[in-house]
Amino acid sequence: MERAGLPWPSDAERVLHAAGTGSLLSDHDIYLFRQGALQHMHGHLGAHLVPHDAESRAIFSVWAPNAESVSVIGDFNGWNAETGRLKVRPDGSGIWEGVLAGVHHGDRYKYRVRSRVGGYESDKADPLAFCMEEPPRTASRVWDLGYDWQDGDWMRDRGRHNALDAPISIYEVHLGSWRGWRDGRRFLNYRELAHELADYVTEMGFTHVEVMPVTEHPFYGSWGYQTTSYFAPTARYGTPQDFMYFVDVLHQRGIGVILDWVPSHFPNDAHGLYEFDGTHLYEHADPRQGYHPEWNTPIFNYGRNEVKGFLISSALFWLETYHVDMLRVDAVASMLYLDYARKPGEWVPNRHGGRENLEAVDFIRELNAAVYRDHPDVQTIAEESTAWPNVSRPTWLGGLGFGLKWNMGWMHDTLKYFSREGIHRRYHHGELTFSLWYAFNENFVLPLSHDEVVYGKRSLIEKQPGDDWQKFAGLRAMFGFMWAHPGKKLLFMGGEFGQRREWQHEEVLEWFVLQYPLHAGLQRWVADLNRYYRSAPALYEVDFTSEGFEWIDCDDHENSVVVMLRRPRAGGPNVIAACNFTTVPRVRHRIGVPNAGWWREVLNSDAPTYGGSGMGNFGGVSAQEFGAHGRPFSVELTLPPLSVVLLESAQ
Repeated sequence: MERAGLPWPSDAERVLHAAGTGSLLSDHDIYLFRQGALQHMHGHLGAHLVPHDAESRAIFSVWAPNAESVSVIGDFNGWNAETGRLKVRPDGSGIWEGVLAGVHHGDRYKYRVRSRVGGYESDKADPLAFCMEEPPRTASRVWDLGYDWQDGDWMRDRGRHNALDAPISIYEVHLGSWRGWRDGRRFLNYRELAHELADYVTEMGFTHVEVMPVTEHPFYGSWGYQTTSYFAPTARYGTPQDFMYFVDVLHQRGIGVILDWVPSHFPNDAHGLYEFDGTHLYEHADPRQGYHPEWNTPIFNYGRNEVKGFLISSALFWLETYHVDMLRVDAVASMLYLDYARKPGEWVPNRHGGRENLEAVDFIRELNAAVYRDHPDVQTIAEESTAWPNVSRPTWLGGLGFGLKWNMGWMHDTLKYFSREGIHRRYHHGELTFSLWYAFNENFVLPLSHDEVVYGKRSLIEKQPGDDWQKFAGLRAMFGFMWAHPGKKLLFMGGEFGQRREWQHEEVLEWFVLQYPLHAGLQRWVADLNRYYRSAPALYEVDFTSEGFEWIDCDDHENSVVVMLRRPRAGGPNVIAACNFTTVPRVRHRIGVPNAGWWREVLNSDAPTYGGSGMGNFGGVSAQEFGAHGRPFSVELTLPPLSVVLLESAQ
C-alpha cells in the first residue's frame, strides 16, 4: 500500500504512539494549528484507527473551542454520550481528544457538542471524516484509507500531462446523471463509472475529466456545490476506495482527473460546520460578512488561521490521498469581493475602505503556494468571472497563484454571437474578436460548462438559430472556433453530441439521440477535433503568449469571416483556421498565408461525415506568390456555410 506525500493517517508507527499518549498532536503541531500552518490537518484530527490493536481502539480529535463538553457517540458505544467523553487539551487550542475501544472500520459516529453559549447542543458530523453515510443519513464513518494504487506510470509523468504547454481538453461530468438507472439502481458506482467513462473519454479524445464536486453534500440538487464534508467523497456512488479506483483506472488509461472544490461557502445543515460549537466557528458571525445572499449559505472566515489550515488541508488531501491532478476552485469572485451580490449597506468594507476581501486574497495565495510547493506537477484553476488582475500569475509576482483561469468573457461573448441569426452577425463581429485583446493576460481555459445549459439558458444546440441543419452546422462551427482559439478547452457532457434539452441532474443524458445522423456527426466532429488538437503543437504549445497566435483576417465583418494562424513553439507545421459564420458559402475566398507550398485541409466541419453539405477544398490548396493580408503568399479557399476549415502547412 502506498502513502502519498507527507505523513498521513495510515502511518502506523505514529498512530500507535499516539494511542499511548491519547493525542495525535505535538506541541509543535498545536503551534502550527494556531498559525494556520498545520496543512495536513487530516493526519491529526478526525478519527484514526489504531492498527493491529487487540482492543480495536481509535483516536478521536475535534476542534470545538467554545464547547462545554464533547462526546463521541456511535455504533461502538450504543450512541451513549457518557461512555464517549473526550477531554479538552489544556493548551487553549480548543481541541478535544481521546481514545475509545471497540471501534471498527466502517462504524458510524458523530460528536455530541454541548456549548458554553446559550445551552446549545447538537450532534455533529466529523469535519475531518474520511467517509460519510449515504445521504439523507448524516453520520460519519470510521474509515481506513489503505489502497493499492496501480497508476505509478501516470504519477511519475503527470507533470507533462498537466503542463501549461500540454494539450488540455476537458470533459466536465456530473457522475450521477452521465449514465445511470441500471439494475434498479439510481446511480452507477465509482467502479462502473471508471471503466465506462474511461472508454468514452478515450474514444472522444479528451485529455482530462473534470468531476463536479464529489465532496459529500446532503442536497443532491446542489450538484455538490453545497459541501458539508471536505474530506469525504460522496457515498452515493461508493466508498473512498471506490473513488480511488475511479481515479486509478482513468490514470491507467492516460486520462487526468480534475476535481471541483468549493472553499467559498457551505450549507447550514444542522450536522455540518455551521455553528459547530454553538458559535460561528468556521463562518463569520456578522451576516454582512458571513452569509451569501445568492446561495443562502454561510461564508468561511478566511481571517481565522484554523479555518485556513482546514481548507488548505482539504485541498492537499485530495491531491495526495486521491491522486487528483487539478483542483478547479469554484466561485472565486464571490470570495474576492466583500460586496459580491450585496446592495449598499449590506457589506463591511476592508480596513482601507475598499471592497476587496483582503483575508480571502491572503488565503487564496497561501492555498496556491502550498499546492505548488507540495505538488508542482498539478494545477489549480480559478472560476473567476471579473477582471481581477493576475489571477493566474505566481504569488511572488503579486498574483493570486492559480495555474489557470476560466475565460468567462470569451464564453459569454461566444455564446451571444452564435445565438444570433447569421444575417445579423456582421453587426456584432466584435463579440468574436474582442477576446483576443486580453487572451494573453491570463492562462485561460475556454469553458462551455454546466452553468450554460441550465435554468432556461437552453442547451448548446438549442442556442443556435435556424433549422436543424443550420443548428448543427452552427454548433460544429462554434466548436471549431473554440478548439482553434488560444486557451485550453472545457466542454460539459452532452454538448458533444447536441443534447436537445437542458441538463437536469435527476435525468441521464439523451444518449438515444445518437441514432440520428446529425447528432452522431457532431459527436464525430468533436472526437476528430480532439484527436487533431492533441497531434498539432501549434494548437496548444503556445496558448498564453502572443507568439502562438496571429490574426490573418479579423476585419471581414461584412462576410462574418475570421481567419486565425496558430504557431508551435519551434518547428512543426503552422495551422490556419478559416471560419465562415453565415449560411452563405464563400467561394474563391483569398487569404494571406505566411509561407509557400501546400496547405493541407486537415479538418472541415462541413464534411458529410459530420452532417455537412460536403463543400471543401479537395484535400488542400497550394499557396500562390500573390500577396494578401500583408503576407507575401495567399491561397484561394472555398469556405462552406457555417463552417470552420483547418489547414496545416507543409513541414
